[in-house]
Amino acid sequence: MKKQAINKNELVLKFIKENPDKSSKEIHEGLTIDSGYATVKRVLQSLISENLIVFSGKGKATKYSISPAYELLRPIDLEEYFAKEIDERVVKDRFNSGIFSEVLNKASIFTDEELDQLNLLQQKYTNNVEGLSKAQYRKELDRLAIDLSWKSSQIEGNTYSLLETERLLKDKETAAGKTKEEAIMLLNHKDALDFIIDNSSYVTPLKVSVIEDIHSILIKDLGVDRNIRTRRVGISGTNYKPLDNEFQIKEALEGTCKLINTEENVFAKALLTLVLLSYIQAFNDGNKRTARIISNAVLVSYNYCPISFRTIDSVEYKKAMLVFYEQNNISAFKKIFISQFEFAVSTYF
Repeated sequence: MKKQAINKNELVLKFIKENPDKSSKEIHEGLTIDSGYATVKRVLQSLISENLIVFSGKGKATKYSISPAYELLRPIDLEEYFAKEIDERVVKDRFNSGIFSEVLNKASIFTDEELDQLNLLQQKYTNNVEGLSKAQYRKELDRLAIDLSWKSSQIEGNTYSLLETERLLKDKETAAGKTKEEAIMLLNHKDALDFIIDNSSYVTPLKVSVIEDIHSILIKDLGVDRNIRTRRVGISGTNYKPLDNEFQIKEALEGTCKLINTEENVFAKALLTLVLLSYIQAFNDGNKRTARIISNAVLVSYNYCPISFRTIDSVEYKKAMLVFYEQNNISAFKKIFISQFEFAVSTYF
């Protein structure tokens, strides 16, 4: 999108936010830019397609307002956002208990254009898989599992290289100079991935007990407490504070499961699983690892292409997650999800 178009979109959004329920003519007349009425109409249609504004009425009586999904979906420049230090950012520092009923239940996560792109990729995956034997398909899944185990662990600070990870998972050969815990983390990832592939319907429907089971596989022999935490945790790099009450945490997990189970679109199911399990921080450790595995389990359960996250920069991943913690905004993470789904379809199958 050209810079000029971006500015016009932002100006129209700003005007509607400050002046809700205005007609296109009133918006055009109220803007401080020299732009034709037809251009403003095109901008309005673009913003509607992006789920950033909604309209009511017909014809000349049509009025425009900010969408309930605006804060969730509005574009955020990560570089600009993180140019401010942690204490300079204005954030939602507590868990948003209304995120299910007031935000996510009313939002279409993906635009029609994004869904068209994802559905075409999924069709390509389906066509490719149909041409593979069972042995070939499993070989590709194993290749993806090595990449996902490596990248998911790297995001959490594991120092194994991709080649060292492959040797460990294939030949049980540990790398020199690495800790025992790093090897266990990687092996647990592979065990969890094997489990969800061999039990593809295990997460459908998604339940709190299922989330706990997969978390238990991932943290085995790592000295991490199992089950829902009973004490407070902090997250480095942000002033967001997760829930610290065991019963509220379980209620949030149940809300997540209900949302995932009632959501009809598989891509939305997977993306929401990915961000919400990380947001809730239900366990003392291993939350984001659990989120990545269960998100993939959701994809696998519907015969969709799983994601390895292999090419995502760990810092960019963490920034996108922090923006969701602090602003309940999913735009940056949605870009990651779409790009990584495209990479997976093009690379493995």
